[in-house]
Amino acid sequence: MALYDYNRAEKLGRKQYQASLMKGEHPYLPVLDDILSYTDIVSEVNLGLVDIPLNRIVGTMTQGRTNAFASNFMPLLPEKTEFAAKWSILYDHQLKEGIHDPIIAYEFMNKYYVQEGNKRVSVLKYLNAFSIPGIVTRLLPRRSDDKENKLYYEFLDFYQVSFNSDVWFSQEGSYNRLIEEMGLKPGEVWDEETRLYFKAVYDRFTKVFSEKGGNAIGLTASDAFLLYVEIYGYETIKEKTEGEIEEDLTKIWKELVLKGQGGKVALVEQPEEVKPQAKSFMNWLLPGSGEADHLKISFVYEKTPETSSWTYGHELGRLYLEQVFPGQVETAVFPNADTDEEIEKGINMAIAAGSDIIFTTTPRMIQASVKAAVEHPEVKILNCNVNTSYSSVRTYYRRMHEAKFLMGAIAAAMDQRGRLGYIADYPIYGSLANVNAFAIGARMINPRAQVVLKWKCVKDHDPMAELQNGGIDYISADDMITPKSSSREFGLFHEEKDGSLTVLATPICDWGKFYVRIVKIIRQGAWNALDSKGKQAVNYWWGMSADVIDVICSQNLPRGTHRLITFLKNSIRAGSFQPFECDIYSRDGVLRCSENRKLSPEEIVTMNWLAENVEGSVPEPEELTEEAQDLVKLQGIKLEKNTEAAEANHEDSGSSGRGV
Repeated sequence: MALYDYNRAEKLGRKQYQASLMKGEHPYLPVLDDILSYTDIVSEVNLGLVDIPLNRIVGTMTQGRTNAFASNFMPLLPEKTEFAAKWSILYDHQLKEGIHDPIIAYEFMNKYYVQEGNKRVSVLKYLNAFSIPGIVTRLLPRRSDDKENKLYYEFLDFYQVSFNSDVWFSQEGSYNRLIEEMGLKPGEVWDEETRLYFKAVYDRFTKVFSEKGGNAIGLTASDAFLLYVEIYGYETIKEKTEGEIEEDLTKIWKELVLKGQGGKVALVEQPEEVKPQAKSFMNWLLPGSGEADHLKISFVYEKTPETSSWTYGHELGRLYLEQVFPGQVETAVFPNADTDEEIEKGINMAIAAGSDIIFTTTPRMIQASVKAAVEHPEVKILNCNVNTSYSSVRTYYRRMHEAKFLMGAIAAAMDQRGRLGYIADYPIYGSLANVNAFAIGARMINPRAQVVLKWKCVKDHDPMAELQNGGIDYISADDMITPKSSSREFGLFHEEKDGSLTVLATPICDWGKFYVRIVKIIRQGAWNALDSKGKQAVNYWWGMSADVIDVICSQNLPRGTHRLITFLKNSIRAGSFQPFECDIYSRDGVLRCSENRKLSPEEIVTMNWLAENVEGSVPEPEELTEEAQDLVKLQGIKLEKNTEAAEANHEDSGSSGRGV
């Protein structure tokens, strides 16, 4: 029996060996000694006895036996060798009593390399075992800006609190996202019950994920698990059986496939004119098979139109939608969805009310939107958001940076001091594009113009007072006012000598035209034209060319300035001019765009730097209000950070006996 299985294992090894050669890859086990020859190791930590996941064991410590195994740890030596005999004896021992003697291994970058026990690992890998006991020494590399290095140190922080080495993510920030989804705080040490519950649900998930073919979609089990947790919630899934997990995975499989392919987002920059489809013979026989006669559309608001200028803009859009389609659409509003529970409740109420389409109007509603969409595929759900990647929901957003560019040009044309103010709302994707476009527009008019950036979401700060105390007269603030507000602090305004405020221009996002265009797409049967079956997400990212963005100028503007802005506006609308189409340097002196090219839509959406003529910075999460912190967790800009310091913390914790 053992000899038969050795022959089978050897065939698997030969097959892997040939496959590696065909791909131009090294056909044997990687050797840690070779890897360390060009790696700076700063510390060794004895972890003691560890239960090592077999899928993390990838190589051998030294050259000694490396040629005896293919890269998948299956044997390569013929059956009539001492090696084959020992392998077969270990195989029989595992079947009768189990292999309990620990191997000796080194861990480097969350991968394990065997110093003693290669054949034991080979036998257990052949039998598809999950783990093997091992006495492990961890080798700590010097910190660097390399992505794998950063991920490894994030893993070490996670291991310190969880003592779990199974989880390995491919994207930075994922460990903290998982911890937050579990209702824990970064740095909070898990108690024994938490560790056992987590290991149980994670093991169930990885088993089901593997059995469903998850390893073939280019997504690690850990990345898939995080997405699963974000959609369904950790408290919900930790009690689920393997059968229930399988049902859930079937529902979200397109999301997993999309994530495995890199989460590509198709930015639809220009809405195509939807032409009524010619009626076929079946259309005449079945009147309901053509354009939808009546749609029920629901809007979920975080606040109310009376208390939020953002919500007020969407409410105007909803009312315009009803005017354009009298008797053809019926709309409903679910306001005050300002907590995760209320958001989910609002969406569920909209579904229960028989909605055909649901618009969720803030980025923080994205997770609840996805959860509802995978459970109710018959409902079309769209979320007002940018730079998120889901195939179950579509997102929509506006190219407000086009308007902000014009606002910056107006401010510089009117100002005499060369210092302008900009009050931003939240440090989320899209916001820095707005700031930088304003700064670029200002510099186009005045090469010495500087923009002083303040944030309204920072705790214990009054950005308006800070700018005014700094002698800044022209300030860009909120895009709209709320109906109950009498403030003139919106758009681009100027403080007069008597203390009154004069609004010179304001950017407009016509959400009504947004909603009308999207509803036309749905009513006339063109929705599925962009259906990519999980291969990409769809974001309607429209601007001036779609007539959904504009700048309204005051009559008090000089005639020449008004003519210039009209010319620039028409150029942007026609596509002959783009704000990010010139030499642009960031504050750190890096050339971000040159004269002979323009930034791509993806570069604009994911912009995480400030232009060189911007004075200010992006606030740290702990500086933000509680509301802003919640939003930043979902959509926060990922900036490069200085990571030189924490290395010593890991070394110290290792020497204390607890390990890292």
